[in-house]
Amino acid sequence: MSTHINAANKGDIAESILLPGDPLRAKVIAETFLEDPKCFNEIRNMFGYTGRYKGVPVSVMGTGMGMPSMGIYSWELMTDYNVQNLIRIGTGGTFFEKIKIGDIVVGLSASTDSNYSHAFQIPNSYAPCASWDLLKKIQQAGLDTGIDFKAGNIVSCDVFYETDENWWKKWADMGVMAVEMEAAALYMNAAYLKRNAAAMVTISDHFITGERSTAEERQTTFTDMMHLALEAAVL
Repeated sequence: MSTHINAANKGDIAESILLPGDPLRAKVIAETFLEDPKCFNEIRNMFGYTGRYKGVPVSVMGTGMGMPSMGIYSWELMTDYNVQNLIRIGTGGTFFEKIKIGDIVVGLSASTDSNYSHAFQIPNSYAPCASWDLLKKIQQAGLDTGIDFKAGNIVSCDVFYETDENWWKKWADMGVMAVEMEAAALYMNAAYLKRNAAAMVTISDHFITGERSTAEERQTTFTDMMHLALEAAVL
């Protein structure tokens, strides 16, 4: 039962999956955290693996960059592979001075400047939210592990290189904590298909201080976020 972008067969993918944007991060997570990981996809180098974490089946797969890519992969995971719980783990930039590089931000909801919602014939003002069931599990995982995180509104943007250097300030004025590029599409797909989704990002860029993580750090670090997501996935 493979698709044109996923070589997995029925039963190859667990009901709970972690979704980093970077497929190499998926490989690192599988090889570092999962017991007996098996690769189920290499098409387009979008690596996907299934293994066990604390004895529970868990999958991890890259989704690429941007809402269109996340939209395609997450839709197929839900409709073709019956995935029930999807946790995006990625990187983001923060607009809050009190949030630091390396902090974890969980998106309670995902604002967006995208027109992705037109696929569902609803106004562009629709505000997609995370699953309450997954949010409770993330909170419990944080308590169990001692891993701290912030939670609030994030924004999923279509454009990475904005021409207005102050574009982010209006989002900051409305209390938006962080920017990334995929969560809103995941949340909309999950809402429509009645599945559980949540997104968390480790802050790699700071819009106030100008600090940035290196490309290598984005790919191989952020282990607290990975640990938090895995603990939530098996609760």
